[in-house]
Amino acid sequence: MLATADALGRLLDAVRQVEGRERVDTLDALNRVLAADVTSPLDVPPMHTSSMDGYAVRAADLAGASEGAPVALPVSQRIPAGHAAEPLAAGTAARIFTGATVPPGADAVVMQEMARVAEDGDDGRVAFAQTPAAGEWITRQGADIQRDSVILPAGTRLTPQALGLAASVGCAQLDVVRRVRVAIFFTGDELRMPGEPLEPGAIYNSNRFTLRALLAKLGCEVTDLGIVPDRLDATREALRRAATDHDLILTCGGVSVGEEDHVKPAVAAEGRISMWQIAMKPGKPLAFGAVRRGDEGSEAFFIGLPGNPVSSFCTFLLFVRPFLLRLAGVKNVAPRVYSMRADFSQKKGDRRNEFLRARVNESGGLDLFGNQSSAVLTSTVWGDGLIDNPPDHAISAGEIVRFIPFSELI
Repeated sequence: MLATADALGRLLDAVRQVEGRERVDTLDALNRVLAADVTSPLDVPPMHTSSMDGYAVRAADLAGASEGAPVALPVSQRIPAGHAAEPLAAGTAARIFTGATVPPGADAVVMQEMARVAEDGDDGRVAFAQTPAAGEWITRQGADIQRDSVILPAGTRLTPQALGLAASVGCAQLDVVRRVRVAIFFTGDELRMPGEPLEPGAIYNSNRFTLRALLAKLGCEVTDLGIVPDRLDATREALRRAATDHDLILTCGGVSVGEEDHVKPAVAAEGRISMWQIAMKPGKPLAFGAVRRGDEGSEAFFIGLPGNPVSSFCTFLLFVRPFLLRLAGVKNVAPRVYSMRADFSQKKGDRRNEFLRARVNESGGLDLFGNQSSAVLTSTVWGDGLIDNPPDHAISAGEIVRFIPFSELI
């Protein structure tokens, strides 16, 4: 059995980014992957702006101002955000608001709490009791983004904040990699869909809902071929259908060594198996390979997930997710791993690399779900993430462990 790091390395080494790109509206580009750098055509902000409500002044005009000897200046203009500013006349102040353009000639803004509007009869002057520093409360032109700089490199997966950044430099549309096309099917004569009656020995197909949702979160274009009977000929036919016009074939179930497990021999007959069985728990029977596309001479990648619901969930997060992201052109596919305190003991480690479902408690440590069976889907809802526990390692309370939050994986 391959170590998990070696297995993931083999998968990622085999990936080639899908060909094809499209131009989409920035409003519709969430979770898409950039096919080209986004370069700013302008400075942001495009002019000096005020970072406070207050008064734009020339600092030299307030030299020597103090509580005992305030300096009063007449207000020569009012500048709301979005309005042009006239040059500031020497010896005057401009009423200004947050985000508004600082008038030419002004070199500081005094926040309104530090200024006193003169009483009626004092000719509309504003009194200042201190001398501001040059540049005070002014956001300089280009302080955030400079013209011609790359703000989002190709290979970036577009988050909500990345879309906002692109919009801030005026990008109405973005060049993105086309969606990865995934065909998925499920094997098992025992599988039924919710709403159907359960005969003796039958179970509901929870994996179909979990995996479809995970693929949707990754922005894939999914073809669901449904439940395939436990027969070699039916499995081979499903693989041939799935290979057409898809980048990846994803199956669930049928990759172990039982007499009814037909996926592995079917893939070997229709293509090749490059990797099988990983030294991890849960999820040992994961398969990787490729399926031929008819007479084209090309192949669709193949990943076969185990049928137990926690096994398929964990192997998807740890292997299929980074594989799909790399197919889409994402460069950094590794989740962030956090060092956290275990508030439990596990007296015996497994010979395989364990991925334990745990959640963060109120004291900032980790609690372990009581039943770590690969069939207990409850653990994936109860937990906040996975503890990456090395082979043969017992965990002591208070020990620092590696924790991968689900928020990094989903």
